[in-house]
Amino acid sequence: MYLKCLLYLIEHKWNVGIECIKLGLYWHAITHDLSKFLPSEFIPYAKHFNAGPQRKLFETAWCRHQNRNAHHWDYWVKADGHAVPMPKKYVKQMIADWNGMGRKFNDNASIFYEKNKHKMKLHKETVKCIKETLY
Repeated sequence: MYLKCLLYLIEHKWNVGIECIKLGLYWHAITHDLSKFLPSEFIPYAKHFNAGPQRKLFETAWCRHQNRNAHHWDYWVKADGHAVPMPKKYVKQMIADWNGMGRKFNDNASIFYEKNKHKMKLHKETVKCIKETLY
């Protein structure tokens, strides 16, 4: 269970790393999602994806992950529910993340964004930056 999760995370980091390098984000290529290797994220992820859904554990780990990693749009939604602008480097890393996932699941950041933008709480400047980077 843990080895399978580790291999998945390494593959994800590799795919996102390639996409980060394409966007000139060399440091982000190395540091992307390092928090997923912390026990507070890694163990719940492994249990959720490999031992059957562990919803509460996973949701807690996912929340921690989003709060630790500025490349997630959720990180930029404040407690009052209002989104603040994401710095361009994090928008680019978020897009690299979406493209990295797309390498595995046979789509890309544009497809992911179009399918999911209605679920995202984004500042208008962030939306503009996403569109400039994607299109």
